[in-house]
Amino acid sequence: MLTLRELNRATLARQMLPGRASFPAFDAVEHLVGLQSQLPDPPYVGLWTRLQAFQRDDLTRLIEQRQVVRATMMRSTLHLMTAQDYALLRPVLQPALTRAMHAFFGASAKSIDVERIVAAARAYIQEEPRTFVQIRARLSELFPDIDPALLAYAVRTHLPLVQVPPGGVWGFTGSPAYAEASTWLERPLEASTQNLHLLIRRYLAAFGPASVKDVQTWSGLIRLQDVLKALKPELRMFRDEQGNELFDLPDGPLPPADIPAPVRFLPEFDNLILSHADRSRFVPAEYRKAVFLTVGRVRATFLVDGFVRGAWKIERAGNVARLVIEPFEPLSPETRSALVEEGEQLVRFVEDSAETFEVGFAGNAS
Repeated sequence: MLTLRELNRATLARQMLPGRASFPAFDAVEHLVGLQSQLPDPPYVGLWTRLQAFQRDDLTRLIEQRQVVRATMMRSTLHLMTAQDYALLRPVLQPALTRAMHAFFGASAKSIDVERIVAAARAYIQEEPRTFVQIRARLSELFPDIDPALLAYAVRTHLPLVQVPPGGVWGFTGSPAYAEASTWLERPLEASTQNLHLLIRRYLAAFGPASVKDVQTWSGLIRLQDVLKALKPELRMFRDEQGNELFDLPDGPLPPADIPAPVRFLPEFDNLILSHADRSRFVPAEYRKAVFLTVGRVRATFLVDGFVRGAWKIERAGNVARLVIEPFEPLSPETRSALVEEGEQLVRFVEDSAETFEVGFAGNAS
């Protein structure tokens, strides 16, 4: 059996959070199986908090060189992935993407001719990269009787597309342009039944030990019980304190429950707190509503002793950048000091063009 604290420490170790790793940015993106990227900037903060001496250009260059791409992946959300992982894993996730579209649009999604819509979109995008504003407008001309939102969603679901720079890079705003993935990456996507096993192993390496429900929560896939059962001979098995069966790689790190976990700032939508069915591994139940505001918004948080203890944001006024730390509970003087020290580095990373940097607390900080 593994206790909650043991699971917490095991996943923290795999997420490079007890101590910043010396990996290159590419290796970190690969190990983490991507970073959720609903907005362009959070993955940069996610790597900053995990890596030694990370600089924004380290990730921007990878995107510009087509080694890392931003595209719809797990849970039908935007992720930054290595190009190789995208090519291997995007076909595996197709059932989850299709299911999400049908769940959102219901019977309307089943009544459209997906092949015709995708063919029209592909021909249009092959001329040059297009924004979804352009794609929606073009398809609405060709299919005037279909909801434009459904047309766009059908293309996003069934046609593998990646954003082209500057889409996805630090500070980008506006509507990004998309290219067909196989053309942009100059390689075909690799559909293989073995890649589902690869997806699960990669997940366990970054987020394990984990249950079947955890894998499904992270990926968006369903009915994985038999797949995990088939992998059992190759895996190490545990149970959590509620008796749930947990799967892990044979060499997955399992540090002691009492190893120190320094304060860490996580960006919005960080996969650490989104990738398990039981989010109490990192987010205490009493704080969930303060973190997960809506389906489309997950706040930036900070960890104390490995668990979420509050949220943060950065405010900019002229040449002054201020990090505002919002604790969810009283903080000890030692924790407060550690947050200020780490926070000063964070605000300088995020707002490097400011002249004055401040760190302050809001709410229940003492």
